[in-house]
Amino acid sequence: MTVLPEIPEHGGQVELVMRAFPEAPEPFIDLSTGISPYPYPFGEVQQTDLARLPEQGEEERLINAAMQAYSVQSQKLVVAGPGTQLLISLLPYVLKSRQLIVLGPTYSGHATAWRNAGSDVHTVNEIERFREEITQPGRVGILCNPNNPDGRHHDPLALLALAEHCAHVGSHLIVDEAYADFENHLSVAPYLPHPALSVLRSFGKTYGLPGVRLGFLLTVETLTERMQGMLGAWAVGTAAITIGCKALNDREWLDLQKTKLFYDMQRFLSLCWKRDVPVVGHTSLFALARSNEAPGLWSHLCKQGIVTRSFSERLTDIRFGLPRSEAGWQRLEHAFKTWRP
Repeated sequence: MTVLPEIPEHGGQVELVMRAFPEAPEPFIDLSTGISPYPYPFGEVQQTDLARLPEQGEEERLINAAMQAYSVQSQKLVVAGPGTQLLISLLPYVLKSRQLIVLGPTYSGHATAWRNAGSDVHTVNEIERFREEITQPGRVGILCNPNNPDGRHHDPLALLALAEHCAHVGSHLIVDEAYADFENHLSVAPYLPHPALSVLRSFGKTYGLPGVRLGFLLTVETLTERMQGMLGAWAVGTAAITIGCKALNDREWLDLQKTKLFYDMQRFLSLCWKRDVPVVGHTSLFALARSNEAPGLWSHLCKQGIVTRSFSERLTDIRFGLPRSEAGWQRLEHAFKTWRP
């Protein structure tokens, strides 16, 4: 049985992983995240954007761009933060609930944030059980749509109906839509404002720019005001605002990426099919394979300088992002061809 080195809690820790594989060829190829391989071409960052704080008008333009991009009805329903991770960490203090229900398995950062805030966290794996648990007074429920890491998705109208139940009993539903930009008609954001519904949207994953650190909370005005108060002034830097406005307003670029990513994912799924690697779910940006041979495949890929996402709590699962270049594709295809289960 393959023994894996210590597995990072999140994807992207390439240097840490590759310490266990000193003979692997470089440059390393990072397929451990669900970040788009195609970064938005924003041009150069101006030095003036790094030498000053943002103007109020610039912050308002960013909020307006997000409002339009996510089909939200009012700027008052949008909060911009330095990445969704910080927004996730603050949500327990914004919503002030002591009981969180998570539909899992999913991104671990949600449960971690609520535990760190002193809340009781209960994870369930079936949507029916999730509905039962969340429609209890005073509770908060979190699900990802589509889900990370397995790509499960939920009908927005069904989620809206669930939010209606939450409103009646005094609970709250959070929908993390980090991967929704490339999935058609999955978002519940157009149904805001809703008293029992909040939505998280990621900028870095969609636009291939995680280093910009930009994300959004979409929710009712009372909660946006509370979140803004916790973030304080100038939560998003001037450069991130400039890049964010440009990208969010470029709908033509986003549509082109949908097509490119569709064909990329089909190429990857075909590769898995040829090598009998069972894929159990995917989005436009990542795919999840499940097999008893997953630890061996993960180690084999690392030895080829390719880092994918393994999970210490589910060693049969391995998640793949998409290569950034043809050279990356060629190395991945070669690694699959040379793998012997």
